[in-house]
Order: sequence, then structure tokens, then C-alpha cells
Amino acid sequence: MIVLAGAAAAVLGASGVASAEPVLPNINAMPPANPKDYAANDGAWYVFSALDGVTCVLDRGSGSYGCSGPLPAAPGGANLVTGNAGGGVGFANAAQPMYGIVENAPALAPHSRLSFKTVSCGTDGFATSCINTFNQSGFVISPTGSYAF
Repeated sequence: MIVLAGAAAAVLGASGVASAEPVLPNINAMPPANPKDYAANDGAWYVFSALDGVTCVLDRGSGSYGCSGPLPAAPGGANLVTGNAGGGVGFANAAQPMYGIVENAPALAPHSRLSFKTVSCGTDGFATSCINTFNQSGFVISPTGSYAF
């Protein structure tokens, strides 16, 4: 079952307290990492590790991107989040990682990003996020909650 999220939900407080939208990190303001350091599958993918046990992939062939593993506070307990160059983002539960098992994926340095065409993924050292500038969709994976936008 896939749970699609169109926009990040507002956090509603008690009566008289204003709503607050989650703050989306400005991934494209982060300096780029050297993609050669993250190349896998004969250069077809860029891969990196994020958080504990989460692996993220940017697929240079299909334009898809996503992360799999123990996603903290993901909708429906999902262990996979994925998007593609022309569409939205979805969370799902899967028996296998999205791109198969990628062993020893290097960690992406805090305050850096990897990009391919319109998709950039980065980390601020706390949260990992990906954004597709084609349609401003993407996701955030954070110990305080994971969501799509």
C-alpha cells in the first residue's frame, strides 16, 4: 500500500496558537558533494547513507530517487520513500530495498548535497531531504518525523 502525500500537513496547536508549516531545508543552497565519490552500479546511481540504516539513491537512468530502511516516524510505518523526475512522492512498505541492497554506501557529509538534473538530495546533519525542482515535490526524513511535500 502506498501512502501519497501532496503537501506537508500543518501542525495544529491549542486554541489561540497559530498553525505552523514544517520548515523545508534549502537543499540547493548547500555545496555539492563530488558525485564520483557516490557512484554505484557502474555509475548508473548516486548512493549515500543517511541516518541509521537508511540508504538513498538517485537513479541517473530513470530519474527516480528515494530512500529505504528504517524511516523515522514515516506515514504508516513505511520503510521506503520514492519519487521520480516527473511526478510526486510516495511512502510504502516493501520487503526489499527500492534498488536492491547497496552495501557500504558512503555517508553524505553534513551540509552537502548530491544532484542529478532536477533532483537534489542533501543533509543538514540532522535531516535528509530530497527535492525535485521540476514540480517542487520531495520529502524529508528526520528523527522528529518524515513527510512528503
